Amino acid sequence: MNRVIAVFTKESFLVPAVAIILGLLTGAIAMLAGGFNPIDAYTALLKKVFGNAYNFGETIRQITPLIFTGLAVAFAFRTGLFNIGAEGQFIVGMIASTVVGVSFDLPAIIHAPLAIIAGAVAGGLWGAIAGYLKAARGVNEVITSIMLNWVALYFANWVMNAFFIPAGKQTSEEVKDSAIITIGWLAEMFDNARLHWGTLIAVLAAIFFYIILWKTKSGFELRSVGLNPHASEYAGMNVNRNVVKAMFIGGMFAGIGGATEILGVFHYQAIMTQHTGYGFDGIAVALIGGNTPFGVILAAILFGVLTFGASGMQFSAGVPFELIRVVIASVIFFVAAHGIVKMFIKPILKKKKEGGN
Repeated sequence: MNRVIAVFTKESFLVPAVAIILGLLTGAIAMLAGGFNPIDAYTALLKKVFGNAYNFGETIRQITPLIFTGLAVAFAFRTGLFNIGAEGQFIVGMIASTVVGVSFDLPAIIHAPLAIIAGAVAGGLWGAIAGYLKAARGVNEVITSIMLNWVALYFANWVMNAFFIPAGKQTSEEVKDSAIITIGWLAEMFDNARLHWGTLIAVLAAIFFYIILWKTKSGFELRSVGLNPHASEYAGMNVNRNVVKAMFIGGMFAGIGGATEILGVFHYQAIMTQHTGYGFDGIAVALIGGNTPFGVILAAILFGVLTFGASGMQFSAGVPFELIRVVIASVIFFVAAHGIVKMFIKPILKKKKEGGN
């Protein structure tokens, strides 16, 4: 029991926990300023998420892509890179999985994994473009990756229009049944919510994230290059290769997320008028999660609950959707502003220290 208490009183846990509480309180103040009842709003949010089986299942579905994009951003952060291009990597993962899902007719045991692998490779290669430009030309990955987001959006629409969408329509053919990863029996349990194997894959991806970065030689090199590229080069590590590798692996996470969204949720690719938003939210998820795999999962749950529950706040409590973004922005602010949060938890840590003495 003492160990459990120790975990929940560690600074590494308290800072994001207190930041979330402060963010929710700030959101409540914003609602009061707008003439809304924050208690009713948060109650409506929770009722929307947990009120019935379908909504709870859809919340899980909403959380899944956020885990993938959060991992994509967090992995790059851990290696000293800012992967702001998870959105583009997510989109090309969607394209690749759609191409494989529509074009081939294979046994399910081969087809679905092949479509997911195609999404992973496509996302990885898209991320590697930014990594290569940084390694070979010294171009800042923030600039290239954010530009590649837009390239991915229009490239996806061109590919779909040119090869997969019939004239006069806005969506491609549905992927073959053998490529679909929806879990039928589980969806039925949740009143036909769009639950799929991607959620399990997301958890496995988080485990892979941990193993490769902290349990392998390659991961040690990636972290070393991120902390000090000059010292790593002096130690004999190939800095440029590790930069490209880090962006490739990060892109793979986002690409798998895009693939599972097509194969598990929509089963087709539509013409996109704007970005999905998952890649951009992934930046905040990684930040709130402390760029750790377990933290990313928890942060994705928070984001998924807030995002899906926003409609409950809007329709039941009359709160505009924009106020949910205020809550999320407040949480991000307090997570980033460690100094402010530590002011609130300092008495707790001081009391614990005195108790230990």
